[in-house]
Amino acid sequence: MGCEQWRGKLDAYVDGELDLAEARVLAEHVRTCAACAAEALERVQMKRAVQTAGKRYVASAELRDRIAKSVTPKPARRAWHWQILAAPALVLLILSVATNFYMGRENARRQRVYSELADLHVAALASAAPVDVVSTDRHTVKPWFQGKIPFTFNLPELQGSEFTLLGGRVTYFAQTPGAHLIYQIRKHEISVFIFQDRAFEGRGEAAASLPAGVAHALSFNVENWTQDGLRYFVVGDVGTGDIQALSKLLQDAR
Repeated sequence: MGCEQWRGKLDAYVDGELDLAEARVLAEHVRTCAACAAEALERVQMKRAVQTAGKRYVASAELRDRIAKSVTPKPARRAWHWQILAAPALVLLILSVATNFYMGRENARRQRVYSELADLHVAALASAAPVDVVSTDRHTVKPWFQGKIPFTFNLPELQGSEFTLLGGRVTYFAQTPGAHLIYQIRKHEISVFIFQDRAFEGRGEAAASLPAGVAHALSFNVENWTQDGLRYFVVGDVGTGDIQALSKLLQDAR
C-alpha cells in the first residue's frame, strides 16, 4: 500500500478507529516511513493540544447540570406539546371570532327587520288615515283584502277580550305585499303584519330566519311566528303580556 493511501487513514489510526490487523500494518509502515511518521506525529500533537486546552477550565457540577438541562430535548418536546395544544386553541379562537361575527351580523339583521316594522307601525299611527278599511268587524276587514294581497288569513273573535279591531290596510315589506291590521287595547294601538313566509325565502331576507318569540326593538315589543305558510309580526308599545295575548288569539283564529 502506498503512502497516499496510508495517509488517508492516519486520523482513524490516531483515534484508534482502525481494526487490529490494519492498525498493525500501518504501525509497521510508520516505523519505516519518515514522511508518514511526521504526519502521524502532527496529528497526535494536535489531539494532545486539544485535550490540554480542554482541561484548563473544569466546569463545576452545577454548571454542567445547567448546561445538560439547557441542551436536553425536553424544552423542544414541551414546545412541541404547546404547538399541539395551541393548534386546537387557535381553531377555537377562529371559530369563536367567526361565530361572534356571524351572531353579531344576524342580530343586526334582525334588529333591522324589527326596526323597519316599528317604522311602519309609527308611520301608520301618525297618518291622518291609519287604516283603509275602518271596521271592528272581522267579517268586514278580512274580505276587504281579497284581490289586494296574494293570500288569505283568519282573524280572531275578540268578544270577551280587551282587544278591539280598528281596521286594516295593505302594506309592503322588502317589496312584499302584506296585511297591516291595527288593534287597540287600553288606548294603545298594536300593529299586526301578515306576509307570505315563502316571499322571504331565498332572497336573503333576515325575516326568513327570525327566531320565534318576543323581541325588543326601539321602544316596542315584537313577537313573530309562522303559521300555515304565513309570517306574523305583532308590534306595539304595550307590555309583553299584551303582545303575547293578542298573538295567542291570532294563532287560535279559525
